[in-house]
Amino acid sequence: MSELLKITGLTKRYSNVLALDNVDLTVGPGKIIGILGPNGSGKTTLIKLINGLLTPTKGSILINGSAPGVETKKVVSYLPDNNFLPSWMTAEQIVELFSDFYADFRPELAYKMLDQLGVPKNMRLKNLSKGNKEKVCLILVMSRNALLYVLDEPIAAVDPATRDYVIATIINNYNPNATVLISTHIISDIEPVLDEAIFINRGKVVLHKTVDEIRQENGMSVDGLFREVFKW
Repeated sequence: MSELLKITGLTKRYSNVLALDNVDLTVGPGKIIGILGPNGSGKTTLIKLINGLLTPTKGSILINGSAPGVETKKVVSYLPDNNFLPSWMTAEQIVELFSDFYADFRPELAYKMLDQLGVPKNMRLKNLSKGNKEKVCLILVMSRNALLYVLDEPIAAVDPATRDYVIATIINNYNPNATVLISTHIISDIEPVLDEAIFINRGKVVLHKTVDEIRQENGMSVDGLFREVFKW
């Protein structure tokens, strides 16, 4: 399918706050795409709508031809911006839980990444560092053989020395026919792996282009253009 994700006229209002305003967006397969914007721009609202955690005020979302629901949860692997795992469990126990829960989960890959990133398998999550907890969450998400990976701030909580490993984990372990959507504020670190960039501001998509188009048309990097567009 050429349109893995199709969003039409998407609007989300919280009481008197307009979080998303008539967003149109089409995303194809086989891409790594940055969703970029300042705090309060609507990025997390968009991500939650894609994952069926919020209901649109208006408009529609289609993922692989289906509206968010039971069918899309089978093909979407979602990393929220907060830790979602029970603190009393070990990484090994959580891997086994995900193996039972998701038909597309690859436990051998999860264990391989835990070893590569030096995360203890038999320590309760509550005793792990914040960075290691974030790694466990990312590993679980990337160990699914999904069609759409949606990652909300995947490198925000890890130290700079670990970011390269985290980014490598993302680009080396996703289904090559799938698409990865990455919401992040740390654009310079993630830019080298992006195919496309989506700028969101005040609930509107203000730019959606390939990284090459941005560089050729503006004579600057994605990070440079972001700073120019959103400077205060």
